[in-house]
Amino acid sequence: MDLRREALALLQIADPADKAAAVRTLSADASLTLDTSEVLAEPAGLPGRPARPPLVAPKDVATRSPFTLEGRAALLHSIAHIEFNAINLALDAVWRFAGMPAEFYRDWLRVAAEESLHFTLLREHLRTLGHDYGDFAAHDGLWTMAARTAHDVVARMALVPRTLEARGLDATPPLQAKLGKAGDARAVEILDVILRDEIGHVAIGNRWYRFVCERAGLDAVAIYPALVERYAAPRLRPPFNDAARRAAGFTDDEIAYLTRAA
Repeated sequence: MDLRREALALLQIADPADKAAAVRTLSADASLTLDTSEVLAEPAGLPGRPARPPLVAPKDVATRSPFTLEGRAALLHSIAHIEFNAINLALDAVWRFAGMPAEFYRDWLRVAAEESLHFTLLREHLRTLGHDYGDFAAHDGLWTMAARTAHDVVARMALVPRTLEARGLDATPPLQAKLGKAGDARAVEILDVILRDEIGHVAIGNRWYRFVCERAGLDAVAIYPALVERYAAPRLRPPFNDAARRAAGFTDDEIAYLTRAA
């Protein structure tokens, strides 16, 4: 089996539990072959996803207090939705972009497997609160950016892992503080796992962003604001988790840019 072809097949799976399990199985398969040069045709209907949750505009996703059971479930559902989308984003990077080094595809398959674990942990916990994935409305911001950058690997690496997904580095500690105050120790533990792994995922995004910039003769720091503008990426807002961002490979200049642009 070819790693990139299998990643595309898994991206088309609609059921979240089936997708998560299949990704983790694929990631552990040492017999996979890898054709880095094949340009694969894009099938209709990507990504595979369930009929629920209903997808609405970001402004229409209600914010809930973690200090009520329903509100805490809604908050954890929103994080689970991010993790499910992150599985799709990593799989999409594996199949879509031909001509990258072999390690690029292995990196993103590993990311997909870790995102699958995150989704599974969150869904299991959500069920202990009397809810399941699909019970609350969600938005499609992550995949929207993936669609905008589908034919530009530089923009994809700049704006998905190291912009949208890196927001989790900033948002997770305050969320943990709120969930801790609400008495949900298990949610705090799960977010510890997610934050640890997401530092690694954003580091992978930084690594490959710099690689594709260097390959194209671009200044990775100088081109970033233009990519934000061209692809209408959201402006990031403080506070920033400088320690986590540095651990993920952001430079002082890049962190200073975030501060100035906020």
